[in-house]
Parts: sequence; C-alpha cells; structure tokens
Amino acid sequence: MDCRLGCGACCIAPSISSAIPGMPNGKPAGVRCVQLDDNNLCKLFGQTSRPKVCHQFKACPDICGSTNQQALINITELEQVT
Repeated sequence: MDCRLGCGACCIAPSISSAIPGMPNGKPAGVRCVQLDDNNLCKLFGQTSRPKVCHQFKACPDICGSTNQQALINITELEQVT
C-alpha cells in the first residue's frame, strides 16, 4: 500500500520519542509534528534528518484503513494500547 498523500495521521497520532528537527525531545501523541506542512506532507521525507522511526513506518490497510480519518483513529487507538 502506498501512503495517501496529505493524510498525515502518522505524523499526528503517535508519540515519537526520538529527536525531530524543531522538536528535540520528540513529540507527544496527538500533537502535530512541526515538520508536517500545510498539505500534511513531511518536509523531511527523503532526507537523512528524518527520524528513523518515521522512515521505518510503512503504510498498510490494517493501520491506515481506507480514509485519512480512519488512519488517525487506528493510530490513536494503537498509541493508547501500547
């Protein structure tokens, strides 16, 4: 599955404990990453400064569902149970 351009759920819903440029302490769950642009696209995509955890995330139907809203719900639920 390819990411839906403009979704951004994986850059909002989960907490990220590793440093992100502009967010040296990572980010809490539910907080929009500062590297997510107005079109919900990662400004660090393809760059070496992108956190490893972000690079390793692969979109899949079980996590991302069929809509951006479903992805946000699914990832939020996963964050809460882990």
